[in-house]
Amino acid sequence: MHFIERDGEGRIVRVETAAFTGMTEQSEVATAEISEWLKVESIRAATIQQLQQSDLNMIRVLEDLIEVLMSKGIISITDLPPAAQSKLLNRAQARQTLSGLEGLIGDDDERLI
Repeated sequence: MHFIERDGEGRIVRVETAAFTGMTEQSEVATAEISEWLKVESIRAATIQQLQQSDLNMIRVLEDLIEVLMSKGIISITDLPPAAQSKLLNRAQARQTLSGLEGLIGDDDERLI
């Protein structure tokens, strides 16, 4: 069963397998229109996920760029807004802590051998 919500122009805006508030109709079969909407929605969801992963990668690129600029004396951390300073320092501390933990894990592995 497909539960469907359409906009004012009759276009599908949401399809679910369970009833929901705002649904405007239901269909026992997957019509061509429903199948096409589900296909497009699947592609949209995959693209959003890809962009979110790319955002995470870009954050690291920007952190590395800022670090290089600071190491070359082009900018100082104090040139950045306080919120950015705080976030960069927190992330640097978290990475440092994680590096320390990885060293401990490595030591444990060697003791187990």
